[in-house]
Amino acid sequence: MATMIWTRRLFCVLIFFIGYLALVTYRMIRMKSTDLYHPPPFRTFLNPVTNPHTTVDDELIKLLDWPEPPTTVSNISLSTHPKKSTFHLLDNQTTFKVGETLRVLITAKDHDGYPKTYGGDFFEAKLHSPKYKAGVTGNVNDFGNGSYLATFLLPWPGEVAVNIKLIVSSEAVAVLKNKRENHPEKVYFHGFFQLNGITEVTECNVELGRSDVCTYNHPISGDTWECVRPQKLPCDAWVSHSTGGFRNVTSLVESYLLSGSVAEQNIQSFVPPINVEPTNRITELISKLPVCRPGQEPPQPSGYYYNDNWVSLTCQGQHFPHPSNASDCLRGKNIYMFGDSTLRQWFEYLESFIPSLKRIDLHGNFMPGPLLAVDPEFGLLLTFRSHGLPYRTTRTMASDFHYESVDIAGISGGPHTVVVITVWAHFTSFPIRFYIRRLAQVRKAVVSLLSRSPQTKVIIKTANTGETSVYTSDWLAFQLDILMRAAFKGLPIAMIDAWDMTSCHYYMKNLHPGPQVIRNEVDLMLSYICPR
Repeated sequence: MATMIWTRRLFCVLIFFIGYLALVTYRMIRMKSTDLYHPPPFRTFLNPVTNPHTTVDDELIKLLDWPEPPTTVSNISLSTHPKKSTFHLLDNQTTFKVGETLRVLITAKDHDGYPKTYGGDFFEAKLHSPKYKAGVTGNVNDFGNGSYLATFLLPWPGEVAVNIKLIVSSEAVAVLKNKRENHPEKVYFHGFFQLNGITEVTECNVELGRSDVCTYNHPISGDTWECVRPQKLPCDAWVSHSTGGFRNVTSLVESYLLSGSVAEQNIQSFVPPINVEPTNRITELISKLPVCRPGQEPPQPSGYYYNDNWVSLTCQGQHFPHPSNASDCLRGKNIYMFGDSTLRQWFEYLESFIPSLKRIDLHGNFMPGPLLAVDPEFGLLLTFRSHGLPYRTTRTMASDFHYESVDIAGISGGPHTVVVITVWAHFTSFPIRFYIRRLAQVRKAVVSLLSRSPQTKVIIKTANTGETSVYTSDWLAFQLDILMRAAFKGLPIAMIDAWDMTSCHYYMKNLHPGPQVIRNEVDLMLSYICPR
């Protein structure tokens, strides 16, 4: 009898346990199903934290891992010298066919001509044909022993030349990283306070590291800004903002490593011009590309120039040679641009290209905006507004700086709405944690916008090339570009690869590229707005 009672009890316990497992399994399935429709937060989305002893920022910073010199350089002669470094073709031939891959081995050498034994140099590799106004970037792989492999797609026929440029040595990279993380004060700003006829000017920044400050916390985005507390006026008297200046934070040795004598210098080589014979491989590849639509991740390379026109290898990019082509595409569209001066160039291009698009004078500072242009005939609204602080500019009303995530949250969206974003250039001089937090807010706002209005077109412009200094350099921009691409990876957005488009053009590199580059960037944007 006792045995039967215990058997029944065990059976009941077993039934309860099976039911509990079924309930837990059901909830897990529901949670996984929900995750498919609600993208996880930016930080988890990028790289979930699996080690309880690390922080989320630590996990993200792993994306930026870069080889470091074995010791701090005090002897300049040990650093990489572009005129002593060499490169040569790996393939014993100088004739190739369109669609094939060209391989080049780079050997980094120090000032005395000895081969380096460690990696970390930052090279730029490209092929170009001045006769055809053609160019394409190469991919550089660091072997970690002073040797680097540059590989190039050969997308057009004719004679092509190899160009390898040392942007900064591994020793200079160590300087840039150190100054970025430990000296945010090297770029500083001014805050202007006014009240009852009294004016005070104090220093401001993302973080001042002192106690006598006014801290401005945005109630929605959570972004913060600090100014040294004025002596006579309250914190609420802050009315305008401007760039303050730049502080020298480098020693003589560090300054030399970033100087034009050893940075942004071509590596000389005796490699003869390469002859590329025609085939249909690239033409056939392009003909099979999908139309330009959100969610496409640019390959490497993402395209190339030929006859000064960008040929996309991501999608079937179009060109809009006449103003009517662009205005027809943008008919009935509201275009909101949030970013820096490299995106303002797009606004200026469209404003000058489409005659019927007229700017409305908002009586503000042109550099950060806000800017507004309208075309009543085509029902087109075009706006540009700088992203929120930090922002290097002349004196501007503080109220004109809106955090981009807040403005995006205020857009209803829909098939008539296009949102274009770039956030990077003004963050190169600050510790990477500030940029990670800003990206997190922007991604959150974009996810929310696309959730409520999936037909909204969101376009991300990546970073430009064109600067070499301790404040803004291609290596610093490249680091931010890695994070920017990762932040929006997997979302239904369009990405314009400005990095490729600015690094392989024949123009002399400039943070603000010339009109041919801007035209091609805008044409690619229009290709996503108006796919074939």
